[in-house]
Order: sequence, then structure tokens, then C-alpha cells
Amino acid sequence: MQIQGSHDYKDTISLNHISHRLNEVVERAPSIVDNLYEILYSPPMGEVSYNPIIAERFRGYLPVAVDVETGGFDAQQDALLEIAATILVMDETGMLQPGKTLATHVEPFPGANIDPKALEFNGIDPDHPFREALPEREALQTLFLPIRKAVKSSGCKRAILVGHNAFFDLGFLNAAVARTGIKRNPFHPFSTFDTVSLAGLAYGQTVLARAAQAAGLGWDSNEAHSAIYDTEQTARLFCRIVNRWQDLNPRHPWDRS
Repeated sequence: MQIQGSHDYKDTISLNHISHRLNEVVERAPSIVDNLYEILYSPPMGEVSYNPIIAERFRGYLPVAVDVETGGFDAQQDALLEIAATILVMDETGMLQPGKTLATHVEPFPGANIDPKALEFNGIDPDHPFREALPEREALQTLFLPIRKAVKSSGCKRAILVGHNAFFDLGFLNAAVARTGIKRNPFHPFSTFDTVSLAGLAYGQTVLARAAQAAGLGWDSNEAHSAIYDTEQTARLFCRIVNRWQDLNPRHPWDRS
């Protein structure tokens, strides 16, 4: 698991030995698995301040930017190889900003298809000795447990996925949840905030790199197409658009006070 760090394989903390032992011991007890994962995998969150006013801004939903890197375009057949999520937070003035980033490499599920063209695009080597990927269930839990805590701490009822072409990320996320049988998925099953549409409205750009540049965020082509970089850039882009809208809309119709 990675927390706000480089996406290099050597920086990934190996949890495979714990994960496999848990699967062997409690394979038939999903609820016990979830409780043990909560103890073992949840990163410290004391340094993050979650302001419950964000619940009013988005009707009880906590925006979480997500990016997946995959072995193709088919969520049912192609492998999920990497996933990252940036939890968004709101300061006392109502401005949105990126919070903690979580990420993990993912083992292809049994029988998964991996298109060589997809690997050429995202630069992932599934057999890299330092990749130390986790099986899908463990990988999802490393993200879901801290996200559920953030949802609760923010006074929200559920997370909502923020993505660039969000249907793609949500499709792979939902497919992995279905395969692994996870019951406590914190994300809304179909609603999203898509920065393609938002950036097209705000900046006249729909490609993430061009939208980020138009928003003044810059773009590093050498870092692009890693789940962490794309997720954090998507989070920054979403925050920039939302905050600009708040500046231009002093009436704040979402404010109940």
C-alpha cells in the first residue's frame, strides 16, 4: 500500500504475507475479514481534519477522486492492475482541497485478460519483482476502510467517485467488488462527478492533461498514466473548478444556514 508517495514499485509496502494468511484463516467469514483488515490496513488518519460542512455541500456525499490502471477496457474480462484514491476535504472557509492519497498495485484476478497495448500505454509490468501487488479483495480493503472512516468523520452517508471519464473507473471498481464479494463498498454504485464534463464547461478542455494545464495545475508527462499521479491531478482539477464556482456564486444555494 502507498500513502501519498511515489508510484515506484520499490516504495510499495508489502502486505502480501498478511493478506494470504488472512485468506487462509478466515476465508469463509467475510465479516471477520473486514474487521481484521480494519485493524491491519487502516493508515493513521489523525493528521487529516475532516470538516462536516462538506456533507451539506454535496448532499451527504464525500467526493473521492479515483483512478484505475487496467489491462484493457472490459471491466468484466480485463485485469485491474493499479488503483489510487484521493479523499477530498473542506476547510473552514468552504474551500475544497485534496487530502490523503491511498494506492495499491493489484494482482490480476484468475483468468483475467491483459492486452499488451494497455501495458504499453500505462507502463505497468505485472511481473515486476518490486510491484508486490495485492489480490483484489485485499487491495480494495486497503482503500475502502480508510474511505469509510473519512465518510463517517465528514458526517457524510457515502462516498461519491470523482473521475476523469468516471464511468470507466467506477466500472472496474464495481466489477472488482462483485468478484470479491465485498459487502461494504463505500462508493455510490452509479452516481459520479466526472471532470471531463466539468472541465469542458469550465475550460473548454476534455483531455485531462490539457484541462490541468488550462486550470494552471501543470502536467508532467513522465508521471502520467500512473494511478497516483492521475488521481491527484483529477482531485486538484475538481477542487479548482468547485472552488472557482463558489467564488463566482456568493448565494451558495447549498448552504442551509
